[in-house]
Amino acid sequence: MAKVRLYVEQSLRQGEGVSLTREQAHYLFGVMRLGVGDEVLLFDGRSGEFRAEVGEAGKRGGTLLCAEQTRPLQTPPDLWLMFAPIKKARTDFIVEKAAEMGAARICPVQTEFTNSERIRRDRLQAHAVEAAEQCGGTFVPEVAELARLDRVLADWPEERRLMFCDETLVGAGEALAGAPGPWAILIGPEGGFSEAERVRLRAMPQAVAVSLGPRILRADTAAVAAMTLWQSHLGDW
Repeated sequence: MAKVRLYVEQSLRQGEGVSLTREQAHYLFGVMRLGVGDEVLLFDGRSGEFRAEVGEAGKRGGTLLCAEQTRPLQTPPDLWLMFAPIKKARTDFIVEKAAEMGAARICPVQTEFTNSERIRRDRLQAHAVEAAEQCGGTFVPEVAELARLDRVLADWPEERRLMFCDETLVGAGEALAGAPGPWAILIGPEGGFSEAERVRLRAMPQAVAVSLGPRILRADTAAVAAMTLWQSHLGDW
């Protein structure tokens, strides 16, 4: 049984070779101590999961030979998770859990009270990849660039519903209702949404204001709670 799962950008096909980057070779052969003939599970986010064997192993590279498909691609529901970046470790946590819990796209947004004005999108994307590798996923959600919330809402797709997690409701929000389809979840920053943002969101016909329970949650906890609520009502759980 293969003990390592690895995401690769190269498209996977049975019988074809996969070239490893220096970092991947170091991980497989230096850290995990694999050698020629050992098995690895590969996925590319598009073709499902494949069993592969190590054909060449070196310090700076290597080759894997793709064998049979072990699992088909499992795509998540059409769900975006939108959140205001917070402290580095807690932002990493949000991205990791969103990938694990079935977000199709992860969208950092700049609100009026967002503390962080920049992100490292490449680093957050790497966290999404690692989460998929570790939890058995075959799909990796895209992490978008940081965008201003007002601009995102100005171009909001008419068909996409928006689950707006309003911390001022504290147990008094609307019940989550609707049909499966394009949705997004919006989590506010540590300081909450501004009154202007709240008014604008409530005026959107696509928005549903919900409470995440009788207690105000930290932003990273709120992201997990909101995805759990949506997945259990409208998702693929």
